[in-house]
Amino acid sequence: MSDDASEESPDSSRERSPDDARNEWDPDSYDDHTGFVHEYGGPLVELLDPSPGERVLDLGCGTGHLTADIDERVGGSGVAVGVDASAQMVERARETYPDRRFDIADAREYAPDRSFDAAFSNAALHWIPRDDQPAVAERVAALLEPGGRFVAELGGTGNVADIADATLAELRERGHEADHPWYFPTVGEHTAVLEAAGFEVRLARLFDRPTELDGGPEGLANWLDVFGDSLFADLGDAETQAVVSAVEDRLRGDLFDADTGTWTADYRRLRFVAVRE
Repeated sequence: MSDDASEESPDSSRERSPDDARNEWDPDSYDDHTGFVHEYGGPLVELLDPSPGERVLDLGCGTGHLTADIDERVGGSGVAVGVDASAQMVERARETYPDRRFDIADAREYAPDRSFDAAFSNAALHWIPRDDQPAVAERVAALLEPGGRFVAELGGTGNVADIADATLAELRERGHEADHPWYFPTVGEHTAVLEAAGFEVRLARLFDRPTELDGGPEGLANWLDVFGDSLFADLGDAETQAVVSAVEDRLRGDLFDADTGTWTADYRRLRFVAVRE
């Protein structure tokens, strides 16, 4: 739909979301330039600990890699269902994993023909606007069996703050109106959303996760290309390139290692486990 816009519309295992149309998702760019998103999702799958026969919903499945992993663990052939708002991402997931089930849907309105034992989401919820977070939590609760668990990770407060602040500052200096496009909550803020929807929060943790970006010296430009559509929506190609170059200059001293030729993004993740009461 998608540790972090950072890393990572509420239906995608990438830095994106299933129900937010502001970002245009290119499956090739996503997999080629931000493969770390699903790679970092591996420990979250371990925390989910799916068991054979469990029905699992992957909310914001992106190109489907984590859905396929979960599906294999629970018995395969569509027991796990991946959902994303991006038709392009779901099409790629279906091509790559033809034996798995993937649905195109808005996380706030998804109404499948089954209930689930567990819901999972990696790097997707932060693409959903703050005002819509209660609707998403309520929808997930409605899809879970009593006692079902919701295991997820999203960008937390302060996630990619250096990148976001530098980009917004550059845009504003050039006369463009620019606002932060992501939902990066505190532990308390998101816990309240979950509890209001009928979940008991068993774990909620905010942690730093500095993340090396793929692409060497082009890593930051690639990251902005994949995740920054809403920031550059009013700019032409030439000005977008100029802004990206200026942002690189602003951040080079703090986030770029000249010895290794690597950019490291200042990711902060919020991970939670909640159980439907």
